[in-house]
Amino acid sequence: MATSQQFLNPTLFKSFASSNKNSCTLCPSPFLQLKSASTIFNFKPLTSSSATIITRVAASSSDSGESITRETFHGLCFVLKDNIDTDQIIPAEYGTLIPSIPEDREKLGSFALNGLPKFYNERFVVPGEMKSKYSVIIGGDNFGCGSSREHAPVCLGAAGAKAVVAESYARIFFRNCVATGEIFPLESEVRICDECKTGDVVTIEHKEDGSSLLINHTTRKEYKLKPLGDAGPVIDAGGIFAYARKAGMIPSA
Repeated sequence: MATSQQFLNPTLFKSFASSNKNSCTLCPSPFLQLKSASTIFNFKPLTSSSATIITRVAASSSDSGESITRETFHGLCFVLKDNIDTDQIIPAEYGTLIPSIPEDREKLGSFALNGLPKFYNERFVVPGEMKSKYSVIIGGDNFGCGSSREHAPVCLGAAGAKAVVAESYARIFFRNCVATGEIFPLESEVRICDECKTGDVVTIEHKEDGSSLLINHTTRKEYKLKPLGDAGPVIDAGGIFAYARKAGMIPSA
């Protein structure tokens, strides 16, 4: 069905990042108040055109003076279209796998995007493999609609994906990406999925104003991505609990 599933289920909406860039609507809990950080990045040049490269850089926060780690991603992209739901990301039959068990987590990664329709000729993870060669997923509107299970972002991270770039997200999927810290859910300002192809070589760079830039080296085009805002430091920390421990909101494990 071409109609967005958001209209079928009133609990599914586009990500909060689309509607409010300044306030922290991702984590409404009064116990977790997230502060925006003004950061400065200095990225190293990337030399490879095929392998996944993760460049870790230090970024200083003007609020606290602390040094946080941000990443820039370089590798192959896997392109999808609209309304990619959680059953396509990870079929329900694999919901019995427990992400906190290393063996189960690895299996989850091998089944990532296993529920895609057959007209997607390329498979995200080659049958028999445990990891994907694609480090960036590019999608259209309403990415991650469907159920609320956290297995969806976990399986993508377990497969080796580092970021999703989509036109918009279902609210619960976006929130689960932030809560788990598994993958960066970045929003595009234009419909990138119509201009990129699976296998294109791309780089995602972070800018000084908090926004990001997707560079397609195959087509020689660049696309500005929307800032993650308060969600960024949470994902950087490895998820909501890791962030809360680092910020002293809850005791360290």
